[in-house]
Amino acid sequence: FNTMAKMNPPLRTDDDVTAVIEGIADGTIDCIVTDHAPHHSDEKEVPFDAAPNGIIGFETAFALGYTRLVQTGKMTLSHWLKTMTINPARLFKLPLGTLQKGCSADLVLVDLDQSWRVDRDEMLSKSRNTPFHDMILNGRVDLTICGGKITYESFC
Repeated sequence: FNTMAKMNPPLRTDDDVTAVIEGIADGTIDCIVTDHAPHHSDEKEVPFDAAPNGIIGFETAFALGYTRLVQTGKMTLSHWLKTMTINPARLFKLPLGTLQKGCSADLVLVDLDQSWRVDRDEMLSKSRNTPFHDMILNGRVDLTICGGKITYESFC
């Protein structure tokens, strides 16, 4: 087993994965979060049962959903974005996830036509524990603005 893919809750079978996707698509599951859990390689390079749960997710979350859910027709881009932005903000009663006066200027610029290869050695996280190393994904985040300030940019 690959400890880089050990997470909680685990997705053990194809039926589990299908049920989660169907739950997202029909609104039973209305929020998606990463539970970004960086672990040092020493913690993950142990027998599976001894390895901690958790993977890094900030850098791959959007593109994974876009590639595996939107581009395959399992849901619309609008629905996928709502599960990652508007719905979590509403759940926690936060004035976020929307472009309205008085709300924080939190924006992400994505190039939907850009494909990229996940490379754990080039990730910006302090950790490298991703099960998606070498996977080709579509939809590259080019710019992130939090609170009106640029916090990430991949171009320029």
